[in-house]
Amino acid sequence: MNKLVPPFTRETAIQKVRMAEDSWNSRDPHRVSLVYTEDSRWRNRTDFPVGRAEIAAFLTKKWAKELDYRLIKELWSFTDDRIAVRFAYEWHDNSGNWFRSYGNENWEFATDGLMKRRYASINDMLISESERKFHWPLGRRPDNHPSLTDLGL
Repeated sequence: MNKLVPPFTRETAIQKVRMAEDSWNSRDPHRVSLVYTEDSRWRNRTDFPVGRAEIAAFLTKKWAKELDYRLIKELWSFTDDRIAVRFAYEWHDNSGNWFRSYGNENWEFATDGLMKRRYASINDMLISESERKFHWPLGRRPDNHPSLTDLGL
């Protein structure tokens, strides 16, 4: 995997955000965990996983609940070794209820480009299936699919 390392420029920060989005849209907990340091610390809602093994376990549980998960991330701001993103993702539960989850993440990176801290704040909104905006096939969002800004989110 191509690792982009700090200090970030606007271009490399945007690339880093898209790489993260692509990884998360794979819904592969092991693949996603490899972009974090061995001792990475998270805050995700009320969960606080530490390290790759706990991150992978957290994501396994997450994607067992959040079915047909599709995510869009967008750069909000950056500094030398930190990136802030906003995101939205759509998913449904095993009863067929659709949700759009909105949030913000603050990331801090080690010098090797691995993420050492991830702090996420997320809110879920129940939506009808007809309100969905993310319709690409599962996996990577196509390059020509609208961004959050383009979708008015």
